[in-house]
Amino acid sequence: MNPQELRFEVAGLVFHAQAWGNPEHLPVLALHGWLDNSASFFALAPLLKNVYVVALDMAGHGRSSHRPGSLPYNIWEDVAEIFAIADLLGWQRFALLGHSRGGIIAALAAGTFPDRISHLALIEGLLPEPTRVEDAPVQLARSIETTKARADKTLSVYPDVAIAVKARERGMFPLSHSAAAALTERGLKKVEHGYQWSTDPRLMIPSAVKFLPEQTAAFINRIRCPIALVLAEQGMPVLHPNYAKSVAAFPQIAVSCLSGGHHLHMEKEVAEVAAVFNPFFAKRD
Repeated sequence: MNPQELRFEVAGLVFHAQAWGNPEHLPVLALHGWLDNSASFFALAPLLKNVYVVALDMAGHGRSSHRPGSLPYNIWEDVAEIFAIADLLGWQRFALLGHSRGGIIAALAAGTFPDRISHLALIEGLLPEPTRVEDAPVQLARSIETTKARADKTLSVYPDVAIAVKARERGMFPLSHSAAAALTERGLKKVEHGYQWSTDPRLMIPSAVKFLPEQTAAFINRIRCPIALVLAEQGMPVLHPNYAKSVAAFPQIAVSCLSGGHHLHMEKEVAEVAAVFNPFFAKRD
């Protein structure tokens, strides 16, 4: 199933997206992870039944605009953009599907305007990295210092797409060739002598301010829609040993732990992920 290309303008930024399914079915806005793009859902979206999935290239990713200025990307800015795009689509109430960073942003969005979200489907993403009150000065310092250091860095140039795909296969989260190729082909731009990632380098800058666990909990506890979270056995529970315990503090979340790694929704486990979400999206209030 070939997706439809969509384009939106929000506050001077241009957002691109890919859409799968029938627009008459349940509207689902899909949010990818950090340094990924809308191709994150190329395998899962066609397996989801009776839904209309619009997968965004979020700000600074894929084919969408970079935010102006020199500051780091703040996830609460994404929340405002999500609802602005939903308004352009004419969606008063819709579902959210988020992976990793996109899952965190989806949870914040569902807690910000709970009446507008019908379902919250999450993959390997719910809670931002925990922080402490006393860490705030050090976090701000890290953000400022990294911003200054990155100003002097130049982006890598790949002579051809195949080499860029190989680099993506060996990234922080190893990917199969097909998954890496999907993300790479949408995440490159043509430059002199080859290709560069289209991702905004400022996404590598640490946040200036992070949410405290109590603040995160306030957002999650304000969500009124059903929540389904898929975790990978070799994903967040391994990367963050206390993750499962932290999630268990929210009994309203239906958690499924499946085999696979952080990008299981793009890999051979994708049918298992769809098997969790199809009955979930089929439920209506």
